[in-house]
Amino acid sequence: MAKGRELKGRIRSFENTRKITRTMEMVATSKMKRAQDRVVAARPYAAALREVIGSLYSPELAARFPLLRQPATVRRAAVLLLTSNRGQAGAFNSNLIREARGLVDRLERSGTAVELHVVGRKGVGYFRYIGRAMASSRTDLTDRPTTRDATDLVTGVMDAFVRGALDAVYVVYARFVSALATPPTTDRILPVEPPARPGGRTTGRQHDYLLLPSAEAILEELLPAYVRNAVYRALVETAAAEQGARRTAMKAATDNANEVINTLRRQFNRARQAQITQEIAEIVGGAAALGG
Repeated sequence: MAKGRELKGRIRSFENTRKITRTMEMVATSKMKRAQDRVVAARPYAAALREVIGSLYSPELAARFPLLRQPATVRRAAVLLLTSNRGQAGAFNSNLIREARGLVDRLERSGTAVELHVVGRKGVGYFRYIGRAMASSRTDLTDRPTTRDATDLVTGVMDAFVRGALDAVYVVYARFVSALATPPTTDRILPVEPPARPGGRTTGRQHDYLLLPSAEAILEELLPAYVRNAVYRALVETAAAEQGARRTAMKAATDNANEVINTLRRQFNRARQAQITQEIAEIVGGAAALGG
């Protein structure tokens, strides 16, 4: 029964694979829940920062802050790409890399010099493979990013923008919508866009505030915090999206393993039945020969 033994070996192999993928699915589900909580906690703070900046914004104040400088042409830009350190998440990383490459191609076709900053082993490995120079690369971030990580990532490009060495800064990340929807997204974080008022206005104060010490001093602190928070939110959204994509990929792998195991078991049962039938036929034939 060589074929039967071979099928039993394949069944055991797929059963072991199913155990691994099911365990990884459970781990990703647990991590995704914690990462989703961080996303939910980060969004209201970002919205509050934007509301306060919008309330304080005026064209007169904007002229005094480099982070609000709106260049007439974008001659040099930075692209910050966020990927993961691990694979086994379906097309998660390849979608992010494709989004970043499309953005870089569009900028370079328009005459913009692009410097690339990449986070995550998957992104770094890809751009090293194709020979694309990177201004910086980071592979030491965990799946629990902190505000310190965001500060370390954005401080250099923010200083370059203030000096006028950069005209725009983009971040490419995975926006967490649900475990099944993690679309790659591009946000321009610099220059800071004046938040729009209801009706599309971007000037004038929305509320009456008693400002202490002054609008200038408050904006001086809030604008860098707003940019750092934008990067932090992109980090936590990408971390949650990675776990969601991995959970989906591992569930699909587990389901596929179940299908293969069921198919192999049917083949094994048919082979076993055929062997038993053949053995019975041989016994009957042998008995008939002896009796004849």
